[in-house]
Amino acid sequence: MVVAGEKNAAPGIESGGLREPSASTTQDVVLVPAVKPASKTGRNLGAAVLVGLLLGAAILASLLWARHLFIVVIGAAVAVSTVETATAFRRARGIKVALTPLLVGGQAMLWVSWPFGLDGVLTAFVLTVLACLLWRVPGGSENYLRDVAGSIFVAAYIPLFATFAALLVLPEDGVLRVIAFMLVVIGSDTGGYAVGALLGRHPMAPRISPKKSWEGFAGSLIAGVAAGLIVVTLLLGGQWWHGALFGVALVATATLGDLLESLVKRDIGVKDMGTLLPGHGGLMDRMDSLLPSAMVAWVLLNWFVPVA
Repeated sequence: MVVAGEKNAAPGIESGGLREPSASTTQDVVLVPAVKPASKTGRNLGAAVLVGLLLGAAILASLLWARHLFIVVIGAAVAVSTVETATAFRRARGIKVALTPLLVGGQAMLWVSWPFGLDGVLTAFVLTVLACLLWRVPGGSENYLRDVAGSIFVAAYIPLFATFAALLVLPEDGVLRVIAFMLVVIGSDTGGYAVGALLGRHPMAPRISPKKSWEGFAGSLIAGVAAGLIVVTLLLGGQWWHGALFGVALVATATLGDLLESLVKRDIGVKDMGTLLPGHGGLMDRMDSLLPSAMVAWVLLNWFVPVA
């Protein structure tokens, strides 16, 4: 971009660009580097789409190959997300979560769900909380409550919620249940992104997530309910109103999950929890809408389509 400078200006560096020195008294030429406009979302859209497709393919492959491999995928995601969150907490606010008990306890919650169901999961969660309380004792009383509270938050928000996705896959029709859950959340995210990017004008929560709009939420609702109607009626044999309620509930929890993580990131002062996934940030930044939705999906599908 070329901008005309003032007459008789002194040669040198000016604000906004580098000016070519000139001995003449005619207008000087200021060279201003061209700035590439940032995308509306602030992310590399191509990389984000590619990473999303690869993650989806990995999940689908695990489900179709042997449905219990899905628990392995969840276990890996839980471990990475836990490390990302613990690292962000420590670097940004000095919060020292009990990482070892969280990693061990998180895997225990997942794997006891297979033979022992929800009772085993809750038992493992309580033992993980107890381990977090004891793990911090040698560090003394300074910031004890802060660190323990952070540890219990991570234990509940990441492995406990993620375990409900593992519980979804355990019945004979578990593959269809997981696909139904994933498609509705993906539909919600995609509808919200598309409509919000095109029509978003009214911020939903400007102090928490300025880019999230009511127009985008309407797009999420339309896409999520449509996906819910299709997957619940066609894949699982439920009633149409089951599908509609399933879609509304998962759109609500996915949106709240996204806002909750945005709130946490604003509190600790970070943009992303990690940098593992190009165009997405960290893995935890992709898990935010899925985690609370998994619990709601398990509850509703057990009600609508009881396990035989």
